[in-house]
Amino acid sequence: MSAPAGGAYHIVAPREAGLRLDRWFRQRFPGLGHGRLAKLLRRGQVRLDGARVAGGARLAAGQKIRIPPLPADALAPAAAAPARPACAAEGAFLESLLLHRDDSVLVVNKPAGLAVQGGSGLRRHLDAMLPALRLGAAETPRLTHRLDKDVSGALALGRSAWAAARLCQAFRERRARKLYWALTVGVPSPRRGEIESPLEKRGAAGREKMTPGTGRTARTRYAIIDTLASRLAWVAFVPESGRTHQLRAHAAALGTPILGDGKYGGAAARRAAADMGLAAGVHLHARRLCLPHPEGGMLDVSAPPPAHMAASWRALGLDMRAAQRDFALFFPHDGNAQEQA
Repeated sequence: MSAPAGGAYHIVAPREAGLRLDRWFRQRFPGLGHGRLAKLLRRGQVRLDGARVAGGARLAAGQKIRIPPLPADALAPAAAAPARPACAAEGAFLESLLLHRDDSVLVVNKPAGLAVQGGSGLRRHLDAMLPALRLGAAETPRLTHRLDKDVSGALALGRSAWAAARLCQAFRERRARKLYWALTVGVPSPRRGEIESPLEKRGAAGREKMTPGTGRTARTRYAIIDTLASRLAWVAFVPESGRTHQLRAHAAALGTPILGDGKYGGAAARRAAADMGLAAGVHLHARRLCLPHPEGGMLDVSAPPPAHMAASWRALGLDMRAAQRDFALFFPHDGNAQEQA
């Protein structure tokens, strides 16, 4: 493809659907640069179906992109830092986390304590390790959603830009369904219900918390699977929105913070585990992930709980098979699926 001298049009192909417009330009014209593209967008020289558009707009199959006249160097590879070399040890580690693998999608069981992306002071995170998980594919796997550093469980990766865009679209359109397991300090009341409240980020940099306020509304459904008197509850949570720390903030708002979650439950949430002889760590796990597969059909993956939660379940005499009756409440069409603990 050559950079158009007098402007051109491109019809979005089905495999490009879901991509951000700015990312589409980066793939087609890697030498254009963010600043120059931003200027073209501001001036309305780039159009989508004849209308002005922002770089973050998601493309749909059949839409028409106007590509204005571009400089000759637009096709030149963009200057970039050298790629971080893939590490054999990291590859073996990531392969040990695999729950599902096919030509388009990988699902890993992210361990608690591993950040998904980099941030202030973080040197080791999943995103930086993904080049070691190509497994013979032409592209490096891409993240499609997030889990908190302290939360374990099922995390889906797209094995190509196209697959990742389709998965991201499913999450954005809320066609992906996620179910979490947690132990809470205290028993939520009522035993089954939902909590809906706006959440906003507050606090100093590096110590932010999501608290009830005037932010965007977040909604969570929950159901108690089992209890230990009034001290602890095994709860299934299903987020209907995808806000940062949503389940942790909502559990605390119910007056029943997640066991081990000092950030939202304070010292009492950490101390409760020690008082009962249970393992330390946040007891929140992304147990089940159901979402449309990019190539058709549904992908349904369950992730075994991490070692510290499995140890707590054993110590408390909780039977993981007891959860099967509650899955049907959230996933009525999948309620008869066999669960592996």
